[in-house]
Amino acid sequence: MSTDEPETVHTICPYCGVGCGLGLTEGEEEGDVNLARWADAPVNEGALCIKGGASPQVVNHEDRLKEPLIKEDGEFREASWEEALDYVESEYDRIRDNFGPDAMGFFASSQVTNEESYLMQRLARSYGTNNVDNCTRMCHASTVAALGESLGKGAMTNSMQDLKDEADVYWIQGANPAENHVIAHSVYFKKAAQEGATVIQVDPHENKTTRDADIHLRLKPGTDIPLLNAVLDTIIENGWYDEAFINERTERFDELKDKLEDFDRQKAADTAGVDLDLIEEAAEAYATAGNSAIFTGMGMSQHTCGTDNVQNLINLALSTGNLGRAGTGVNPLRGQNNVQGTCDVGALPNVLPGYLDTTNDEARAHAADVWGVDELPAEPGLTNLEITQSAGEEIRGLHVMGENPVMSEPNSDKAVEHLKNMEFLCVQDIFMTETAELADVVLPAKSWAESEGTVTNTDRRVQRMRQATDVPGNTKQDWEILTEIGHRVLDNYWDFDGAEEVFEELREVCPIMAGMTYEAIGTEGIHWPCYEEGDEGMDYLYEERFETENGLGKFRPVRHQPPKEMENDDYPFVLSTGRIEQHYNTGAMSTRSETLMRVVPENFVEIHPDDAERLGIEDGEKVVVSTKRGEVELKADVTDGVKPGVIWSTPHFPDAPINKLTNDAMDPRAKIPEYKAAAGKIGADIRPAGTDASPADD
Repeated sequence: MSTDEPETVHTICPYCGVGCGLGLTEGEEEGDVNLARWADAPVNEGALCIKGGASPQVVNHEDRLKEPLIKEDGEFREASWEEALDYVESEYDRIRDNFGPDAMGFFASSQVTNEESYLMQRLARSYGTNNVDNCTRMCHASTVAALGESLGKGAMTNSMQDLKDEADVYWIQGANPAENHVIAHSVYFKKAAQEGATVIQVDPHENKTTRDADIHLRLKPGTDIPLLNAVLDTIIENGWYDEAFINERTERFDELKDKLEDFDRQKAADTAGVDLDLIEEAAEAYATAGNSAIFTGMGMSQHTCGTDNVQNLINLALSTGNLGRAGTGVNPLRGQNNVQGTCDVGALPNVLPGYLDTTNDEARAHAADVWGVDELPAEPGLTNLEITQSAGEEIRGLHVMGENPVMSEPNSDKAVEHLKNMEFLCVQDIFMTETAELADVVLPAKSWAESEGTVTNTDRRVQRMRQATDVPGNTKQDWEILTEIGHRVLDNYWDFDGAEEVFEELREVCPIMAGMTYEAIGTEGIHWPCYEEGDEGMDYLYEERFETENGLGKFRPVRHQPPKEMENDDYPFVLSTGRIEQHYNTGAMSTRSETLMRVVPENFVEIHPDDAERLGIEDGEKVVVSTKRGEVELKADVTDGVKPGVIWSTPHFPDAPINKLTNDAMDPRAKIPEYKAAAGKIGADIRPAGTDASPADD
């Protein structure tokens, strides 16, 4: 009997965007994997959060899809790959022939590799449409839009390492890294705070990040703009802005000064529900430090004014010269393990790989030449919400890869209605998700532990995923599925022999990755941009100029816009949502983990003790939370972690889907929905046991 230790395969955690490295070894049962520590992993140095530690539990789960499925008479039956792909091919052809290519929609995934999301957008555009999008639309579309317009790139300006080493102040707004980016917080940010960095948190919700904050500006949901305008007005009045930087590297600062000339800081503080003295203290700390860094999250982006929210953070950084060097910048913390990469490779309706506009004739012609098609569509396509909402009319078919819009879209009961109107719905995934249940054909994919390719973490580090096992069953890697569909439906080249070949083609059309190779990426990874082979990438952006048309950073003054749905007599609370440490997104993976479900087994709603006492709600009892879109039964968590008048819940649990209550009103520029503020009410559940919640009338 061999006593050799099992080989450890180095790969990347499938959960959040920090990009932690972990080791996997094959288990005793076929398809099982065990966790093995990767002590010198470049991002996390061997540390893992509870989700990363539990990640192997879902790989060989009994719920894994293992055969293609076709729906007949409302029921799924197993099919061969040949039959399933024939069906997909016939529907692609029927829709294009009868309605044109713009009648199809494509959802790429932030849980698959760069190569696979690249192929999804290549498939869509070769088919003839720009109707391709990914879940960044639901979390950071407004961040990408604001950063792209004002600075040049929709990504973190700095690396986690340079922020740890050089930042004197951490301004964290609408983000909770201690729970949502645990290892980034513990390995980088918390250590820096322990060594003297000042932490300022701006968030309505008291959470684990608050424990490490020197200043907590606990504002009312939806009031980020007046609070930041009060900060900017304080900086301008006291002369704490960087005049030399502004004159040399920015434009339109005078517009900002003019807009704030008669600004009423006290009124803004009252609107936000934060003491003005505390706002001014935070402003001074940020503006007068040597290096100040901003971190932003979905608490800023998931509003109908999300683009303006992020723009005001950009205004703050530009006004104080905190861009273009280590320890500074505006840094969105990305939620999924490859949401950054999925955007980088062009799985968005308005850009090609590398954030080149679809209207750019030269970029479009180059991509068409590489892909072997005559021409590519120039007009930007529909976003994912627009695709879903156009089902049965403008959109007749939809191909969904590794996403679950039934759980993730706001006003999700309406999303179900829309998806039922699709003439053709194809889903490829690892589990029978709520969206897959509605599909006409389901294609079983391999999981993260069975896949090869690259992913890009929150600070632009491209890293390798490596296959550690192969779960028994008739599954394929997502890139294999897409190439087989492309080969059948299209005339251009689809004969790739492995993920590395796909990456080599990606380099040809994605300038920010042009200098990368699998060999160079190795186990350390490379931060994009990396334009030529041999380049080591960039830890921080914009050292000499911004990547705008004239090289200048753009100020843009913004004004307060309240949430589209305000509390009222019928719905007197503000309902807000957020993620927790133990679970992830729509719960397709995390709720199948024994460890994670043991720690947090069900959804809950937080309510302030004063509100709970007034309504007669006891901690731990079942309550009904409702908005005009419906109602959900949840466990009450009575806590002063929320402000009076606010209730807060999570989107992770399929049996208590809070997104059926959230508002599908959208930011007009980024088309991101307003998850963070809806008018709601809450009450003790007095219905008989076993009675299902039913939607309230509109």
